[in-house]
Amino acid sequence: MSKNIVSFSDATIKQNGKIVLKDVSIDVPEGSFVFLIGRTGSGKSSLIKTIYGDLKLEDGLGSVGEFDLIRLKSKEIPSLRRSLGVVFQDFKLLPDRNIYENLKFVLKATGWRDINKINQRIDEVLKMVGITINKNKFPFELSGGEQQRIAIARALLNNPKLIIADEPTGNLDPQTSQEIMQLFKLLHQRGMTLLMATHDYQMIVKFPGKIFKCEDGKVFEVVAKKLV
Repeated sequence: MSKNIVSFSDATIKQNGKIVLKDVSIDVPEGSFVFLIGRTGSGKSSLIKTIYGDLKLEDGLGSVGEFDLIRLKSKEIPSLRRSLGVVFQDFKLLPDRNIYENLKFVLKATGWRDINKINQRIDEVLKMVGITINKNKFPFELSGGEQQRIAIARALLNNPKLIIADEPTGNLDPQTSQEIMQLFKLLHQRGMTLLMATHDYQMIVKFPGKIFKCEDGKVFEVVAKKLV
């Protein structure tokens, strides 16, 4: 029986002192592909921010891997984040650094020192996401799809137990969105756990997984067939 990599029980998610979601009880099993859906402002991002330690969990129970979110100390947040890979809608690449330097920056910041190992890992993750372009190119020289592939490569650098993708196709055209989703599917087939927030219901039907919906301050599981 697989373990849960993320687990919440009767949790209350707050932002700026205001309750966003209450009675949250969800599990993300290791090796699963889980979608988090809901309208803008329904609490998806707040839940994701709680998972990676950007928002403090104050009520209920919550854990990510070995980390207890209720007892999480600020000095433990970097370790929590190293166990995760996070992919954002707007890529969040450093505009003044090329592809190689963007990825090297993350490795150096997370304790890598051996330049040969750094170079080897960068080549490995770029290959994993299907990037063959010149590593000296800057983000502004890349298409949206290429930038998102680099962002996914960055999320993979430290062999995360869980990849969190917050609206990863939100800024991409339909064709590129399909390609990025195929990449996530491939990563999942390789054994990675994925939690993806999206409002694109058509995408969910094509890439089935467990689905949680945020609505009216609650989170509940839904069936893909009922979405369309």
